[in-house]
Amino acid sequence: MPMNNRMNMTDKLGWNMNHRIRLHGNHGPLVITLHGGPGATGSAVRLAQGLSRDFQVIEPWQRPSGEIPLTVAVHIEDLHSLIRSRCKGEKPALVGSSWGAMLALAYAAEHSEAINGIALVGCGTFDKASREVIVQKRRLKIADYISKHPKHKADLQLDIGAQMMKWHWMTDAYEPLPIDDASLAPEPFDMQGHTETFQDMLRCQETGIYPQSFTSVTIPTIMLHGADDPHPGTMIRDTLKRYIPHLQYHEFPRCGHDPEIEKYAKDDFFAVMSSWLKEHCFKMNGAQQGV
Repeated sequence: MPMNNRMNMTDKLGWNMNHRIRLHGNHGPLVITLHGGPGATGSAVRLAQGLSRDFQVIEPWQRPSGEIPLTVAVHIEDLHSLIRSRCKGEKPALVGSSWGAMLALAYAAEHSEAINGIALVGCGTFDKASREVIVQKRRLKIADYISKHPKHKADLQLDIGAQMMKWHWMTDAYEPLPIDDASLAPEPFDMQGHTETFQDMLRCQETGIYPQSFTSVTIPTIMLHGADDPHPGTMIRDTLKRYIPHLQYHEFPRCGHDPEIEKYAKDDFFAVMSSWLKEHCFKMNGAQQGV
């Protein structure tokens, strides 16, 4: 796509006017954080804030549902437009959380030349077996919780999807730190955007696009995963390593799906993340200039 069209696209999303985008930090190399969901707009803010001690961080809010059907390809093109229009020729690292980690991989499969590396935080799944493990772990944790809090017994009559949506804060965390600033709360969950995007990701997996295309990802890549995340870290790692043999893996004890909010893992998580980014993604570039 021509550069002018990319600029128009980021204008349309509001990123060029600093709408639906947040900037963190004023020194160091460039990092872009990608929120999860899909549709969990604003949920990467504490990840971005933690990285801003050592990096300049761009936190874009991904395209919402409405104007066009959302696909993986749409999100890839939006991200490419952002990098071309906002990074001034510098190569950022991508730090993706959950769905954002999947998007980072999909982007790198097409545009590795535009980025320095990718860090996958609580990465989503690329095979049916891993997804079945998530459902089973969440189902058991919900049932155990409700057995101790029988006032919620009626929730067991909900389908498992509705149960997981209602109780994800409990199933996916180990001991999360409280949100002490109301401005850090994410926007309302975009269920339509979630459904459209994730169904397309599943289609891409069923037709063999992912994870097979990840063989083209040759840039530095790391998974950072909580040991108590219902997403099975070692299973996801083993799947990805068949296509990305240089993939590194670091697991944090007493940690759920979002290490940046976990009481026992947060400090270690940011130390490991920052050290890895500096060593593997920016060692040849030095400190990059402003956003």
